[in-house]
Amino acid sequence: MSAIAQLQYKKLRWQRSKSSSLARQREVFLAAFTFLFFIWWDKFWQNNTSSTRSKRAEWLVRNMLELGPTFIKIGQSLSTRVDLLPPEYISTLAQLQDKVPAFSAKEARDIIELELGKSLYTIYRDFDEIPLAAASLGQVHRATLYSGEEVVVKVQRPGLKKLFDLDLLAVGKLLKVFRRYFAWTRKYNLEGIYQEFFTILYQEIDYAIEGSNADRFRKNFEGYPRIVVPKIYWDYSTSMVLTLEYVPGIKIDDRQALEACGLNPKEINQLGICCYLKQLLQDGFFHADPHPGNLAVSPSGSLIFYDYGMMAEVKTMAKDQMVKTFFAVLRKDTNEVVDTLMSMGFIEPIADMSPIKRMLKFVLDRFTERPVNIYEFEQIKGEVVAIFEKQPFRLPPQMTYLLKSLTTLDGIARILDPEYNFTTAAQPFVKSIVLTRGRGNTLGALAQQAKDFLVYQLNKPSRMEILLERLEERIERGELMIQVKSSESDRTLKRINIAVKALIYACLTGFLVLAGAVLLVGTNGTYTSWAIAAFIGAFFSGFSLIRALVQLSIREKIDNIAEQ
Repeated sequence: MSAIAQLQYKKLRWQRSKSSSLARQREVFLAAFTFLFFIWWDKFWQNNTSSTRSKRAEWLVRNMLELGPTFIKIGQSLSTRVDLLPPEYISTLAQLQDKVPAFSAKEARDIIELELGKSLYTIYRDFDEIPLAAASLGQVHRATLYSGEEVVVKVQRPGLKKLFDLDLLAVGKLLKVFRRYFAWTRKYNLEGIYQEFFTILYQEIDYAIEGSNADRFRKNFEGYPRIVVPKIYWDYSTSMVLTLEYVPGIKIDDRQALEACGLNPKEINQLGICCYLKQLLQDGFFHADPHPGNLAVSPSGSLIFYDYGMMAEVKTMAKDQMVKTFFAVLRKDTNEVVDTLMSMGFIEPIADMSPIKRMLKFVLDRFTERPVNIYEFEQIKGEVVAIFEKQPFRLPPQMTYLLKSLTTLDGIARILDPEYNFTTAAQPFVKSIVLTRGRGNTLGALAQQAKDFLVYQLNKPSRMEILLERLEERIERGELMIQVKSSESDRTLKRINIAVKALIYACLTGFLVLAGAVLLVGTNGTYTSWAIAAFIGAFFSGFSLIRALVQLSIREKIDNIAEQ
């Protein structure tokens, strides 16, 4: 039975109790450090099997549900990060997308009547008390207005604002502890991501903002009949209740249902990719939570967007850089891609950028015309290990939701068309920009970049010329021998350094144990307190020895992978 199913019919801990600040912090810290201990324990005993990962993922989902909406949202974001988490975690966390336990119909009815100031059946002619779906922040009920229009009523979970205030404090203190005691966390701007996450989370619980987002999104897609945005009924909406048009559809990742309706999944895929390119590169305002629970397809093949609580904007400067990056990717211009990623803050400049450029060139050459196959990175293991050790990649806080959206969309695209070609899918968008006569600097810049790309396609060198150019570049850089030897030397020195530390800790542990034994036995108990101090020192020194041995074991495995 899944983690969701086990909790479906009981009130969760955050729904039952009115937590104090201290009690909430204790819950969050206990869950976080318990999970970290599980991960450390599995690594220490090398028990990293698929069944163990599934077990840990189930535990994580259960505890995220128990902790409440903030952590459900975090789980939903993690469920799309196939680049960070094993498949067992991805499939288990995906349960959080649209299967969160509902709250009672009575609570929903009370909130609606309190917010709208009328009894339920003076507002709606019919109201289905069984929710259509339940999400982390609210749930949706079908209803009918007295005018006969079919609508859905989105009702916010009770007590969210107070809970978010407690979580804001608890997560902030947890990050401070991580930053102080876990050096590896300092490489990432976790505080910036934390601020961005809670800013958008607080916006999500104001349904008036969500309704305004929907109206703005609809206006951006006027004249695009295949993009459907449900109408908002403002007379029946407040900050906690949102009434909107009922627009049913087929879940976007249900490929069999799409094909049964005579729809072409590849065409739907292309529509979705072009739609998001318009949002990101043209409008600068995009749907930041495009998981399968928020995207559907109408029987006629139109794309339907639900839930406009999590929307994000791209600043003008970042949008210009994204336009350059997009067309540089299409042209497979590695230097331009690296420059724009550094301008946006994705890559930290370092003295030797050649491993990053080689990896990006490998990705652009191999995967712009087909999906990424992680196993093909075996061919550039050395570069990947070098990049991993230097940690040049980072995630600017303002780009968190952009990356989240893109990774989610990539997952959906793979389901609809396992062999999808990004370059081909983007062609309709490029052509529409070239042919447009729109106004404004952004559209003009897009059109110019698109025209330059078409000129590049016409004048593109032959395959033999490209191969000769790449060989010349590699000979000039001298990377065939020098880079490999330098990397091997660095890895060997690091391994020796850890081994020396382990040897020192081993000698110190043995000396302290021997000294403690002599003080305890040889002096007839006169120096018992000193003996105890020696044994305590031996314990800590022994712990450091074990940690150094574990580090040495991990380092040897990483080096073996790089050398294969």
